[in-house]
Amino acid sequence: MIALRSVLFNTIFYANLIIRMIVLSPYYFVVPRKIAYAIPKNWARSNHWLMRVIVGTTFEIEGPENLPDGSYILAPKHQSFWDTYALLPWLKDPVYILKRELMWIPLFGWYAKKQRMIPVDRGARGKVMVEVLKRTKEELSTGRQLIIYPEGTRRPPGAEPLYKYGIARMYRDLNIPVVPVAMHPGLFWPRRSIRRYPGHFKVRILPPIMPGMDPDAFFAHLIEVSERASDELLLETVAQNPHLPLPPTAVNRLVELRKLNAATG
Repeated sequence: MIALRSVLFNTIFYANLIIRMIVLSPYYFVVPRKIAYAIPKNWARSNHWLMRVIVGTTFEIEGPENLPDGSYILAPKHQSFWDTYALLPWLKDPVYILKRELMWIPLFGWYAKKQRMIPVDRGARGKVMVEVLKRTKEELSTGRQLIIYPEGTRRPPGAEPLYKYGIARMYRDLNIPVVPVAMHPGLFWPRRSIRRYPGHFKVRILPPIMPGMDPDAFFAHLIEVSERASDELLLETVAQNPHLPLPPTAVNRLVELRKLNAATG
């Protein structure tokens, strides 16, 4: 049944994306940008409904009150395609820094351009990065929220943290709060897999880290609070969903955490 439901979900998920982009394009590209944002926002909601009805996966969000007013950097753990869109309904006006190649995809790239997403060459240095920072500041000056995945790419649940220092530089240069987010959607929507698993998990929005810290101290603090919350949620999620097939990284991390908990009483 899991295989069948996974195939059905994946088929409807991508059909939902493509059909919405085609059918709603006339409206999307005519109305003002902020009004047009309702389309990707509602698309995200429809995906949550599809996951719940077809796969049997549900989630809850803890700590939405930790999202500040105005501009901030949202810094989620990144495990799955799910977390690239899942929080859109809770964000007022987000902006992403995207690989420039994504902007070349028909329809998707046009939609992203309409929302003034910021393309970047991942190998860029010097003047290009200065221009990216300038564009980012312009967008944030209007009250938008910047979404950055501190580890840069998807990591399997329980994997050793591999944070990139770039978020510390953005924290220093932008001078706005950073909101860490811990979650384990990768247990239900694994990377590089077509399988989708039923169950329930939490998205934990942590208190914001306010601007003004030394970048090195901020970086260490971000890793510490994010990984502590991630470990807590890993233990909790696996206990509540004993049916889940766990990746080796999660199995190894659970062994480490249980040993640590036993040693500390």
